Order: sequence, then structure tokens, then C-alpha cells
Amino acid sequence: MPSASASRKTQEKPREVMDAAEVGFPLPRAREDRPLGRSAWRAGGGGQTLNTGAAPWWSVRSHRASAAQPEARLMAGQQLPWREPLLTPQQQAQWARLSLSGVAPGPDSGSSLPLDRVLVRVSNLTVQKADEVVWVRARVHTSRAKGKQCFLVLRQQQFNVQALVAVGDHASKQMVKFAANISKESIVDVEGVVRKVNQKIGSCTQQDVELHVQKIYVISLAEPRLPLQLDDAIRPEVEGEEEGRATVNQDTRLDNRVIDLRTSTSQAVFRLQSGICHLFRETLTNKGFVEIQTPKIISAASEGGANVFTVSYFKNNAYLAQSPQLYKQMCICADFEKVFCIGPVFRAEDSNTHRHLTEFVGLDIEMAFNYHYHEVMEEIADTLVQIFKGLQERFQTEIQTVNKQFPCEPFKFLEPTLRLEYCEALAMLREAGIEMGDEEDLSTPNEKLLGRLVKEKYDTDFYILDKYPLAVRPFYTMPDPRNSKQSNSYDMFMRGEEILSGAQRIHDPQLLTERALHHGIDLEKIKAYIDSFRFGAPPHAGGGIGLERVTMLFLGLHNIRQTSMFPRDPKRLTP
Repeated sequence: MPSASASRKTQEKPREVMDAAEVGFPLPRAREDRPLGRSAWRAGGGGQTLNTGAAPWWSVRSHRASAAQPEARLMAGQQLPWREPLLTPQQQAQWARLSLSGVAPGPDSGSSLPLDRVLVRVSNLTVQKADEVVWVRARVHTSRAKGKQCFLVLRQQQFNVQALVAVGDHASKQMVKFAANISKESIVDVEGVVRKVNQKIGSCTQQDVELHVQKIYVISLAEPRLPLQLDDAIRPEVEGEEEGRATVNQDTRLDNRVIDLRTSTSQAVFRLQSGICHLFRETLTNKGFVEIQTPKIISAASEGGANVFTVSYFKNNAYLAQSPQLYKQMCICADFEKVFCIGPVFRAEDSNTHRHLTEFVGLDIEMAFNYHYHEVMEEIADTLVQIFKGLQERFQTEIQTVNKQFPCEPFKFLEPTLRLEYCEALAMLREAGIEMGDEEDLSTPNEKLLGRLVKEKYDTDFYILDKYPLAVRPFYTMPDPRNSKQSNSYDMFMRGEEILSGAQRIHDPQLLTERALHHGIDLEKIKAYIDSFRFGAPPHAGGGIGLERVTMLFLGLHNIRQTSMFPRDPKRLTP
């Protein structure tokens, strides 16, 4: 009968050949006369474990070998990573419960590891952490092997840092080769020492330090062939044209949106856009507004027009809301006094322009006033000014990141906000040679021209146009009591493009009925809306803002698809 020590030796004797798939990522073929670098593995109590950081055992890909997968040969005596055991559903549930309680089961059923490893953010890798050993999880942005060294750029959202894998005490030649062969966009865990550099690394956001790698583990391997290169996607178009270097066109970006959203520019755009929503909520909440949610499936076109999406609603037809307008007003009639909402808006407009989408995010406001609708207009303008201030104070890093690829003059605004009447705008355009009728709406080219004229005269990118012609406004807009051809309505503009349309609403049910009939609206379909005014309604006004337009124009971008995460237009329904 063999002794216990002999039995242990038999159990500890490693296999000579293993499949890379058992590790969870393809390894480069190691030379048989040299072992893999010791940074690749560590021995675990009761067995050999793959050092995956503090992650639970199931977070690293581990599949059984197949004939189609490559092999990596290990020297005799090289310790092998633990093979994931086959577990019953009951065992899997038990291990999951242990993980959720803060304990990760080890390869042997009798041990556990605390989930106490701290991953440092790339943005926090500064000279203050020099000589510290840190763990970082990031994507491989680029890799470049040079002799016995491999330089990696590790990217985490908007930030990146250079990492060095060099043959020495912590890395073998095989480890350098392994690091160099990790495909771009793969997610890795890296242990390394933060080192201060003598010369700034201009290609990285963390310019004063680099990471000297001691261990590196692939958490998720990316396919080697990417549909677009991120370096091309962040290259300024002017630079690409002048130097003949590749850039990425809009359709390629949108077809591969998940990859495109990883660029530093996209990350900055949508973090700033999130800031707009946060500042909108913060400002209005501080002003005493209540946030509401309104239906998006409605029985009649909310704007009284034909540009609506029809959907099947059991045995009837319904429509996707063009705005939350009617329901905001009903909330005012229910004595909420000040309300706002953030939600999707749908417009079935066959407009393939730089600023139109068929679905966008609306930031809507409605408010009862005491004596004049300008009380509401000024409240909305002040809200936008507070948003502009907040963006300039809190998001300078994001603004600068976007400006590197899309240079633009800083956004300018006045306090109080410049207000012009529609007739004054017409006079400015006519002086510039534009022929327009008194009741004609502004076209997109005329809006842009007016924006340039206002900027030259008043040095502001943000202004209000008041007293629009009644003929170009929705049925619920209050007519001007002093001029039947005008209305108590207004638009707000950024860089010569409209970002908000608003007005005083009709709160008299008889006048509202007359205006609805004038616009050809079926009264039966808006009966609940009109009825809400029959039991006493305060005078009120409001407006709707397009989130994507505000983001686009504040940053000086040229296409609204750049500020819509997954844009919808007449030609695009995916991804």
C-alpha cells in the first residue's frame, strides 16, 4: 500500500501539457526548454489556482478543451491553474450565495478568499501614488513589443496610462510575448508598481507616471479584428484630411456604436449630457418643481399634426406622444403648480437633417404664473443659464476632450438672457437681405443667419425670440390679446438653432375648443384634456427642450447623431 507522502507526490505531479482554453484565454506557444514566467500563476492552498484578482471563480472564462483551440506547453514542475469543477445546480447556488456575502470559494471546497482587493481607477494614477503597488482593470488600447519589453496603453473610459512589461524579476520573455499578443480592447487585470517618469508621456492622459507590470490576467478577450480602430475614430477630421490619415465615417460609427462609444470623445459627450439632466433636475427641484411622468401611448396627436407614429392598441389605433404637453397642463389643473419631466419624444418627421431625430429626449417644464407668462419664460431661461454655468464649472475635462477632436469657441451667454421680439428678428434679417412675411416661420438657414447677426451685435450664443406668429404655433397656444396675428409664445436658441419651443397655454375651455376645431382636431379624442379645464384652471405656460440639441450646440458639434447614444432617424432603426 503506498504511503501518504507518495500519494501526495502523485497528486502534486503536474501534467506536462495543458490546453489554453482551460485557463480562459489563448496563450502564446511557450518554448519547451523554458518555463512560462512566474507572474502567470500562483499556488493556492489545497490546489493550484489561476490568480484572477479578487474576482469570483466564474468571472474568468473557463471552458473545456476542444481540438480547434491552441495549446500551450508547460515545463514539468510548472504548477497548473485549477480546473473549474463540474457543479450541480445546488452547488452553484451555494457558491453564488457565498460570493454575494463577500466570500469567494477557492478551488478546494474547504477554503475561502475575502473579496478585499482594491482596484485603482486609472484617473487616480498620479505622482502621489509613485512606488505604490496597485491593481488596475482596464482595456488594452494598444500594445507594442520592442526587444525584451512590451509597452501597453491601458484605457479606462476617458483616461489611459502607459504600462511597461519588461524582462526582469517579475517577467520572463514569454510573459512579454504574452502581453504583446493580447488583442486590442481586451479587458485585463494588471498588478504593477506606479513609477514617476522623467519625460511626460504626451499620448496618455496620465502623463507623469507609468505602470511597471508584475502580473497581468486577461478577464475578457476581444476578437483580434475590430470593425473600427479607436485611434482613427478620435482623430480630428482636419488632421485626417491634411495628413491623409484614416478617419471613421458616421455610418461606420453608428453601425458599430458599442465600439464607437468607447472613444474618449464619446465618453465625454455622454457624461456631459448626463450632467445636463442632473443639473436640470437639481435646478428645478431647488426652485420647487415636482418631477412627473406622463403617458407615451396616447389616443390623439398631442401636437394636433400628422407627424405621429401610429401603433396598434388592441382593437384600436393609438399614437406615440409627440410631447407630454397635454398631461403637463392637466397636472397644473390638478394644482401641482410647477412640474417638469424627462422622457422620450416621438416625431414621425421624414427629416434627414443634422438636427432632427424621430426619437429624442425631451426636458419639459410647465408652471402656473401670477400675472404674465414672462414669469415662466424667465424661469426657463434662468434654468438653462444655471445648466450652462454648471457645465462650465463641473465638466471642463469633458469639454476639453471633445474640443481636441472638434475644436469650437466657448459657449457664451448673458445674464439676464437677451430677449428679442419676433418682429425685431425679422427686421435684422431684412436688413441682411432676407425677404420674409410677417407671419412666416423661420427656416433653418434663416435661424442660423439670425444667430450670427445676434452674436455680432450682442456677443451671445443664447437668446429668446418672443411673440411668434399665431399661425405657426400649436392649437393650445394663447393668442396675443393686443394683436390677433401674434401669440404669447417664444423659442430659445443656441448658436443660431432652436432648442426650446414654449408658450402660454389656453386655459379657457371654450377658446381651447375653438382653436382645436380651427386646427382640424377631433374633439372626441381630446375630450379628457379639454374637460380638465372646465373645473377651474390657473393661467400657465411652459416649454419643451431637446436634450440632444442642447448637448450638440453647447459643444459646437455638427450632427445630432453624435449626441444620441443610439439614434433613430428615418433611415436608421438599429442598433
